[in-house]
Amino acid sequence: MQQLTVNLWMNGTAEEAGQFYAAALPQTTTEVESRYPTEGLLDFQQPLAGQALTVSIWVGGTKLTLINAGPEFSPNPSISLILNFDPSSLEDAEAQLDATWAALLDGGTVLMPLGEYPFSPKYGWVADRYGVSWQLMLTNPDGEPAPLLIPNLMFAGAAQNKAAEAVEFYTSVLGGNVKAMFKYEEANDVVTTDSVMFTDFTLGPDIVSAMDSGVAQDLAFTPGVSLQWDCEGQEEIDRIWDAMSAVPEAEQCGWLADKFGVSWQIVPANMGELMSRPNAFEHMLSMKKLVIDEF
Repeated sequence: MQQLTVNLWMNGTAEEAGQFYAAALPQTTTEVESRYPTEGLLDFQQPLAGQALTVSIWVGGTKLTLINAGPEFSPNPSISLILNFDPSSLEDAEAQLDATWAALLDGGTVLMPLGEYPFSPKYGWVADRYGVSWQLMLTNPDGEPAPLLIPNLMFAGAAQNKAAEAVEFYTSVLGGNVKAMFKYEEANDVVTTDSVMFTDFTLGPDIVSAMDSGVAQDLAFTPGVSLQWDCEGQEEIDRIWDAMSAVPEAEQCGWLADKFGVSWQIVPANMGELMSRPNAFEHMLSMKKLVIDEF
């Protein structure tokens, strides 16, 4: 059962974006999961009263959540989504990759051109019309089967060359193992031979990947793309919160920022049920770390 969910910040466009992704991505459906209440909102939330709060999309069975909010944040390539088009599990995988690329590029921007690379016979990196970054890859049908969707963390700017440290930290706190790690063979002005060119690892039942940027870029993790971790009870929330929260001013409504700048939402696994309680939204707004008994 999925425990890690990537959350994408949308500037009032979550429902529209959900429909866009359901049409653009293979094996994808969408649903409005929750709505803003009509009362008890903060002033800046008043324009969203009654609108969608969270919209979920399922890509090949993996859930992503679109958070409907304001212009405060936006996604950037520091956290992207890898789409693995595996000919062993997807019919007409290359044709589906081409169609998905064309759909995401409509109103989007090419970050790496679609073409042949040493690690894939067809690969491209695109930021779509909502600023969300996608890496599309035709995988080796003889290799280990990969999920259709895997999140990727790129360590750049102030977090440059901290990918290995971060992976060790996340797997120790959340529970997981490194599957594979490849280092850069040659150093340059940005990376050393200890820097991570690519790694994939598990967090609970989920697979995540990470890399150190191979070029200098002023790119930082922001709440525009956050990672949600579902906890079984208050004890797990307390343990993870204490281990991970590193920026006190970022603590709000279950959100924290870790020492690498990555934003996390540490929430109870039964968050949906808690939010259905009377005045739950108002109660949540008063919390930093979520306390189940205070909903």
